[in-house]
Amino acid sequence: MLGKLAGAWLGSRVAGRRGGAKGAILGYGAAAIARRSVPALAAVALGGWAFKKWRERRRSHPSYPSEAAPSSPSPGWDTSSK
Repeated sequence: MLGKLAGAWLGSRVAGRRGGAKGAILGYGAAAIARRSVPALAAVALGGWAFKKWRERRRSHPSYPSEAAPSSPSPGWDTSSK
């Protein structure tokens, strides 16, 4: 019901004084689009927030000890292929 009221208000604002059916159609279309897109947008936002929290938690607790840094190759080690 609130969506229909918001759609009617939006349609009357878009159509102006002499909008007639154009405002009603635009309002109905806006309400229909909002009804379909808002739940999907909320689901995407919630999924992004959960992924961000998971990634932050994973980065704050590394699974390897701090002494396990990668070592640099020894000076006599030649990595170029001939």
